[in-house]
Amino acid sequence: MFISVLEGSGGTIDPLLILLLALVLEAGIGEASLLYKTSLHPVRLVGGLIGFLDRALNRDTHASTTRTVLGGLAVAFVIAVAVVFSWAVTWLTAEFVLGWIVELTLTAMLLAQRSLYDHVRAVAEGLRTDGLEGGRRAVAHIVGRDAEKLDNHGVARAAIESCAENFSDAVVAPVFWYVLFGFPGLVVYKCVNTLDSMIGYKTPRHEAFGMVAARLDDALNFVPARLSALFLAGGAALLPSTRGSEAWWTLLRDSGDHRSPNAGWPEAAMAGALGLALAGPRRYADTTIDDPWIGNGRTRATDQDIDRALSVYVLACAINILVVATLAAL
Repeated sequence: MFISVLEGSGGTIDPLLILLLALVLEAGIGEASLLYKTSLHPVRLVGGLIGFLDRALNRDTHASTTRTVLGGLAVAFVIAVAVVFSWAVTWLTAEFVLGWIVELTLTAMLLAQRSLYDHVRAVAEGLRTDGLEGGRRAVAHIVGRDAEKLDNHGVARAAIESCAENFSDAVVAPVFWYVLFGFPGLVVYKCVNTLDSMIGYKTPRHEAFGMVAARLDDALNFVPARLSALFLAGGAALLPSTRGSEAWWTLLRDSGDHRSPNAGWPEAAMAGALGLALAGPRRYADTTIDDPWIGNGRTRATDQDIDRALSVYVLACAINILVVATLAAL
């Protein structure tokens, strides 16, 4: 009975229904299951492959142009592996009655609605229970900046910024590419995003080698980043404690002030919704970024602002799921 509901007119499982089930499943389980913590998690396997290619190809003795070419070849190889693997899973779904369970499980593992919520909430709880040191320990798991240099307000802002930016990278973008190209679209996006997170930095070691990965990640996130801003603004409009109209105005006014072509959109929507100023000067392990503030609110964010950000995030995730459900129904 359940399988017949999932089947389309050709007897195969509707991919959008698999995606919808995966979103609901991941929202309920997140990283609570041991399955999500195993060393065989797809993102960990991809990370291992990227690390191997980085060590093997990215040599200090190579010229900058050579490193760029080799980095591009590394990206092409990872994508080729992703395409072969994902098409095999898609074939399994189409050919076997219960093959869709494999695709459902893998799709849920490649989404991060619940896990992002849990990591951001841990920062607020850390600030409340263990003060600044507790907040620093928790926020160090989700941001690349030097957590030891952050005060209470800096910790809270970093958590809120991570919530907004990763809503695009870890939730909306994977869903967007799945809707367009099915499971292969999701897998290729996650591989590119992992490449960017590992080698897409403007450091002496990775500026040339990771350039292709960084540019491709920017391209793949262009539309999802703007959709995520709209979803966050929509979520803010539904809450009495946030300002939906200010979210709209802030994303239109300040989204281009971020050094990233994409991150400024969801961060601007969140800043306006909460009446905060986000981004601004930030210190990483080896550099300091002197960026302008996004939003014209206060900079002294608190753990209560993290709670409000999570409320906006939950509603934005619900809007995202509703869009998928509508597309599946159509």
